[in-house]
Amino acid sequence: MAENKGYAHPEVLVDADWVEAHLNDPKVRLIEVDVDTSAYEQGHIPGAVGFNWQKELQDQVIRAPINKEQLEELLSRAGVSNDTTIVLYGDNNNWFAAWAFWLLTYYGHKDVRLLDGGRAKWVADRRPLTTEVPSYPRTEYRAEEPHREVRALRDEVLSKLGNSHVALVDVRSPGEYKGELLAPPNLPQEGAQRGGHIPGAKNIPWASAVREDGTFKSADELRAIYESQGITGDKEVIAYCRIGERSSHTWFALRYLLGYPNVRNYDGSWTEWGSLIGVPIEK
Repeated sequence: MAENKGYAHPEVLVDADWVEAHLNDPKVRLIEVDVDTSAYEQGHIPGAVGFNWQKELQDQVIRAPINKEQLEELLSRAGVSNDTTIVLYGDNNNWFAAWAFWLLTYYGHKDVRLLDGGRAKWVADRRPLTTEVPSYPRTEYRAEEPHREVRALRDEVLSKLGNSHVALVDVRSPGEYKGELLAPPNLPQEGAQRGGHIPGAKNIPWASAVREDGTFKSADELRAIYESQGITGDKEVIAYCRIGERSSHTWFALRYLLGYPNVRNYDGSWTEWGSLIGVPIEK
């Protein structure tokens, strides 16, 4: 288990030692979630199955996460049961693993955890990797109806603008927040018709929650960062980024590490908001 660091729910964050100790545990399933799918093929944690965020966790027609039946099929194929402990990790500082954590919470999986530091730290620490793709006996996974309280939709966000009980967190880079960029600096500048941020949103980049090695800061450090910007546990907090993955990382930190009771991820994020006709934008 990851060192506690004062977290409200320390059990949802595991460290590499815990994962190594459970590599052969039939009740634990490791899942690597990447946006760069060649990463898994080059080497992954032994026993881990790989999910392609773009192709397997997103609906291929509608812009939305996969539906309940699609998730059931995906997890059944991966040999996951309803009582399996799922440990997620991946590239890009666990952005997409955190998004998968959010998705599994949305569909009511009981025991899901994140590997602190993700793929990069595992590789940097020279932990074991394999190119062998595991196969597990098929299960009959059953997801719950969506837990809508962890998700914010655009009309809800619009209706809450100016509400002092709601705190919006824009977790993108300062350049994106200011409207100078439409995407992270290293990516093609596309995805929205306008730059800027949702009115009233505070800019707390996702990376302020982690150390240089990608592991999360302590609860005290996190609390100081968010509270200094008025992001407190007595408010309804809505996090967003460009496509909802960096904001899942912040959603995880606020909901599980700090224990904020009402945190939602606006997965439509700036790609949606920056292209809507007639909604207010601040630069």
